[in-house]
Amino acid sequence: MRIDLKTFGISALATAVLLTSAAIVLSQQPQTPPPPGGFGPGFGRGPGAPGGPGEGFGPFGPIGRDLNLTDDQKAQIKNIQDSFRASDQALFDQLRTLHENQTDPINGAFDEAAVRSAAEARAKVQIELEVSHAKMMSQIFSVLTPEQKAQLAAKHDQMRRQTPPPPPPAQVPDTPLF
Repeated sequence: MRIDLKTFGISALATAVLLTSAAIVLSQQPQTPPPPGGFGPGFGRGPGAPGGPGEGFGPFGPIGRDLNLTDDQKAQIKNIQDSFRASDQALFDQLRTLHENQTDPINGAFDEAAVRSAAEARAKVQIELEVSHAKMMSQIFSVLTPEQKAQLAAKHDQMRRQTPPPPPPAQVPDTPLF
């Protein structure tokens, strides 16, 4: 069986991007106390809870354990992740501010220009975050051995086959919402 190196490389890079994205997103979640009743975000899957963001999210998340990373690789990956996390913090703060300042269409007059402008501003920040993330993943991927890259590509293919297809596009209801 012949492996197309370009396809393999793209698949492995995509897997690495997905895994690191999950780790970064989970690490950027604001830490808030659980609401009354004890059901916090994820029903007890918060930081420190079994299976929560505090468990097993080292380099590449849980899959990183399967790659048998050396201590040197783990240190290099952590340094790369920490560097990007620090440099992206301003973008995350900007995105959070944009979300907090968006107008609520229910409580005020609808201003299409303002909504479009705010959406475009958020999209620009999101683009910058995705580009930064791709750069980070490229640097991390360069730390791996060819065998580890092959393992990561195989895991990515397995996850892609197990992922259900996306739902069909939402239909606009014929009946009014209220």
